[in-house]
Amino acid sequence: MNRTPLTEPRAEGADRRAVAEAHGICKRYGPTVALDDVRIAVRAGESHALVGRNGAGKSTLVAILTGLQRPDRGVVLFDGEPAPGLADREAWQRRVACVYQQSTIIPDLTVAENLHVNRQPTVRGQVISWRRMRRAARELLDAWGVEVDENVPAGRLTVEDAKMVEIARSISRGTRFIILDEPTAQLDSRAIDRLFTHVRRLQRAGITFLYISHHLEEIYAVCQVVTVFRDARWITTAPVGELGRTELIEAMTGGRGVGAAPDHGVIRSPSADAPVAVRVHRLSGPHFTEVSFAIRSGETVGLTGLAGSGSHQVAEALAGLYRPDSGRIEVLGRPTRPGSVPSALAAGVGCVPRDRHHEGLVPELSVAENASMTIMGRLGRLGVISRSSRDAFARRTITGLDIRTDGPAQPVKDLSGGNQQKVVMGRALATDPRVLVLINPTAGVDVQSKRALLSVVDRARAAGRAALVVSDELADLRTCDRVLVMFNGSLAAEYTVGWTDEELVASIEGVGTGHE
Repeated sequence: MNRTPLTEPRAEGADRRAVAEAHGICKRYGPTVALDDVRIAVRAGESHALVGRNGAGKSTLVAILTGLQRPDRGVVLFDGEPAPGLADREAWQRRVACVYQQSTIIPDLTVAENLHVNRQPTVRGQVISWRRMRRAARELLDAWGVEVDENVPAGRLTVEDAKMVEIARSISRGTRFIILDEPTAQLDSRAIDRLFTHVRRLQRAGITFLYISHHLEEIYAVCQVVTVFRDARWITTAPVGELGRTELIEAMTGGRGVGAAPDHGVIRSPSADAPVAVRVHRLSGPHFTEVSFAIRSGETVGLTGLAGSGSHQVAEALAGLYRPDSGRIEVLGRPTRPGSVPSALAAGVGCVPRDRHHEGLVPELSVAENASMTIMGRLGRLGVISRSSRDAFARRTITGLDIRTDGPAQPVKDLSGGNQQKVVMGRALATDPRVLVLINPTAGVDVQSKRALLSVVDRARAAGRAALVVSDELADLRTCDRVLVMFNGSLAAEYTVGWTDEELVASIEGVGTGHE
């Protein structure tokens, strides 16, 4: 984007005091720069959006603004005064609260009990006064327009009502500054509209919001000011009405209008008469509806979308890790059994799951044991595994994927993140699959490991394998012949080689860039 970043906005309300400010914030985690001299000022009574692609630094700033992390450098102010010490949690709770995507409501407690956790009214300082607690809860809910029964277990609330109870609990502690972190991720359109009505009403009553969302249309619906982070740096802050959708996406992506050809090679599209290796037909489940697509042998297809779009679950269904409600998956012309990993493996599917820590590895086991889990039956006779055969296989995997390790016997927990992911990739390749399903294949790994992992996709294509790469990292998708975009559980768009960052991100975010 050939445009000088805007300074702090001087639009409506520019002379209002800043409820929360962060200036010159820097934060590192080892070699990773999480925040690099960022700033933000949220003024009283506004909804201020914070946007950016994954890895931009939003979550790190939230951790700093809520006192969960200390910046390496920089200052945080509330109402012009320095933030309290990290140990003074009560002081932080009076200044700021965060309503996260994952609810902090305790489902087995009533609404009234949730509103007064660790601060229940007592009689003579000893016995909880349940009557006073219920009365105080009802007064609080009525004052802020939260229409729920204070006596019901909170686990029976809708997601929307649970969020409003969390907001009311925060307000009751004294804070007038609330961070909403992806608040609509689990809401349908009507519940989103109702939540926005609540937010606007609370704004008029003097509550200030920092609003974080991947859904850019929400920014235009409910926010007055937007700040953009990219690659751990502050890019711009502007009144929402002065920053069009195209400009906002360019600020998030850096205005890189280049095509999608990968840096490490040239995409070779599969032959038009190549056989169909994967056919997904009208697949439906709780997270997606009527999803259909096909992948040819020798073709790599990307699948992307926001959290909650259903992209991960569709990929997991193909690998047998998720059971859809209806629809059919065929691999090499034969249907697989829904929700069955053994059926997917037998059909020729290899998978790198989305979370190597919880789904991909057994940390205490060795590199050899982790890499060979899918082929143990081939490494011995009568159910007895040959250690020499297993280690020989592991050495070939170590060499082929350039895994930095002391050898097959080293516990996989002792490897770096990138090398752990290579072990997971090696296990996916162990069965010589005809179809690869790679979910977030480069998440949390260094640049060199990313290149090595993505080169596996190129080799798979050259070997005639079909691959489905599921990621929201644009670099992962550039190696694909086609990219499918999911939005709200449905396939929303398809891009062939030549897409730009701006148009793909716009489609992922559900924003039409052709209008302002």
